[in-house]
Amino acid sequence: MNIFLIGYRCTGKTSVGRLLSQTIDWPFTDTDDEVVQDAGQSITNIVKTEGWEGFRRRECEVLARLCRQNHQVIATGGGVILDQRNVTHMQSGGHVIWLRATAATIQKRMNSDASTVNMRPALTFDNALTEVETVLHQREALYAAAQHITIDTDDLVVEAVVDRIVAFGDKKGILNSGSQGPGD
Repeated sequence: MNIFLIGYRCTGKTSVGRLLSQTIDWPFTDTDDEVVQDAGQSITNIVKTEGWEGFRRRECEVLARLCRQNHQVIATGGGVILDQRNVTHMQSGGHVIWLRATAATIQKRMNSDASTVNMRPALTFDNALTEVETVLHQREALYAAAQHITIDTDDLVVEAVVDRIVAFGDKKGILNSGSQGPGD
């Protein structure tokens, strides 16, 4: 069983995943980092040369590979839920936690993140806030359908989000190495 963190860009998946990994002593993997490592190039370059379709294909391959492993914290790309195969892999391989934030919070975080340009190429030709609002609206139902629990991260520090995930895990018995659940 694994813990999958889903949500739009800059909702805290990587930061929360790293701290959660340390807290529960499970390895941490970020699917975007794995795609970059496998491809030997940035996400921006992958999208330029292969389009979003090529990136999504690579993302699906990485997630399928990760789902064959157990007891790890996995931060996914914001669009992982666009492919139903990914959702099926995650739901059968563990627990899916949707980290949610408002468009204004996401935009603020993106503006303060120096890696945004290289790691988060534009998804539309709209201005940044309009893009976030549009894409969030398009994906909201997909995130909702994929998740086991939702945590709003707007007003929470990373430690508080991790505490909520640990409490959920304790309640469900998923953090005990001997627990049985999806994927075990």
